[in-house]
Amino acid sequence: MTAPSNESTSEMVQSLIARFKEHYGETPRIFRAPGRVNLIGEHTDYNEGLVMPAAIDFYTWVAASPRNDRLLRVWSQQYNEQFEIYLDEVQGPPRKHWSDYVRGMAGVLESAGYTLNGANLLIDGHVPVGAGLSSSAALELSTGLALSGVSGIEIARLDLVMLSQKAENNYAGAMCGIMDQFIAGFGHAGNAILLDCRSLEYSLLPIASDVRLVICNSMVKHDLAAGEYNHRRAECAEAVKLLRRSYPQVTALRDVTTEMLESHRSDLSDLIYRRARHVVTENDRTANAAKALRSNHLDELGRLMFASHASLRDDYEVSCRELDLLVEFASKVEGLIGARMTGGGFGGCTINLVRADAVNAFRAEIIAKYKQATGRRADVFISSAAEGAQQVKVEAEQ
Repeated sequence: MTAPSNESTSEMVQSLIARFKEHYGETPRIFRAPGRVNLIGEHTDYNEGLVMPAAIDFYTWVAASPRNDRLLRVWSQQYNEQFEIYLDEVQGPPRKHWSDYVRGMAGVLESAGYTLNGANLLIDGHVPVGAGLSSSAALELSTGLALSGVSGIEIARLDLVMLSQKAENNYAGAMCGIMDQFIAGFGHAGNAILLDCRSLEYSLLPIASDVRLVICNSMVKHDLAAGEYNHRRAECAEAVKLLRRSYPQVTALRDVTTEMLESHRSDLSDLIYRRARHVVTENDRTANAAKALRSNHLDELGRLMFASHASLRDDYEVSCRELDLLVEFASKVEGLIGARMTGGGFGGCTINLVRADAVNAFRAEIIAKYKQATGRRADVFISSAAEGAQQVKVEAEQ
């Protein structure tokens, strides 16, 4: 997998228009949604906890035009595949194919009472698939905007976010929390956000202008829908079930404090205890990390990021050798603020906060050390916090 392209927005738009005209003979409308990194707060979203993600300036793009029937004709540039979906036949179990996300968005929109037009779609993008950067949410949000846009439907942004999560749960078979879709919908340039996954209240957290988000792709792929992610959710649910015997008010691990957990440690198996301990302590770390970022106490933020990775590695057991090596190598490079795995785990990426003047040296050293240790060449690319999903005007509309 190569790093995402750095072509400009205008170049991408013109390329999409040209390719769309080749396929469909029409000028499309253009929509996009970003991938994301999570600075801290991992595996807390489905436990109704706190997360601190940022949208990144790598996007999934959808070019779209309306049809006069109920057919979706979809071309994926990334997969070099075309398929058709009839809007009256979108229901059904996951097919373990990327088309599940398109079919899912059509299905949840129709089920919510929105009547869609058929559409011609061309999908392209630069969010690495299977790397923990939420390519699925980017596809869901961009597809949702496109389908509603060409159908003349106005949908509140939060409603679209919630429907996108439902599409991933019900059509792709991944029981994700709300974080990925929320940041894809509500991302803000130059900022991370602190999101309360229970209330959906959020606040912006400006990222210092001399700090870069450096993403290191281990080149080890994972598939969240394949099992382990859902196993962790079940383990968290088991912890809640056991703790409710002593604390009836507990409905999610969000409600559990460290003191509560430790006082009833004997009620839990060692595995369930460690799973719960990660979530409880990660919520605390995320709240403290937000305070550190607001006050620009970057050393403290970095310390919390390293502690988060250790907890994900040892208590939640979702890291792997390659991710651990990337974090270890990063910790020894001058200019690093903090590093940790990001995303569901079992491969994928690390997120590194790096001083701007150290980025090039950081990239070169990580690539060299990782290649020597694993035989793989890590993709290392630099991002900034980006805007959420949006329609992008073409020149004729400007």
